[in-house]
Amino acid sequence: MKMSTVIAILGITMFGVGLVLFYSIELGQTDPILRLIKNTGTFVGISGMGVFLAGVLLYLINKNEPQIKEHTDV
Repeated sequence: MKMSTVIAILGITMFGVGLVLFYSIELGQTDPILRLIKNTGTFVGISGMGVFLAGVLLYLINKNEPQIKEHTDV
């Protein structure tokens, strides 16, 4: 498996974990530990989007383009 695919899958996983961490805590919690978990979920989710984008860009950059064959005979 290409490294870019692994990075993209890791980004999707990070985004999913971030969603779970963010939405598992109710809104308006005053306990510092719960607020830390919710903020961590936000950070991991946004980081996951960036990692996924990096994986997609690596895939597109390393994609082999077909050779252009020029027909010179007229």
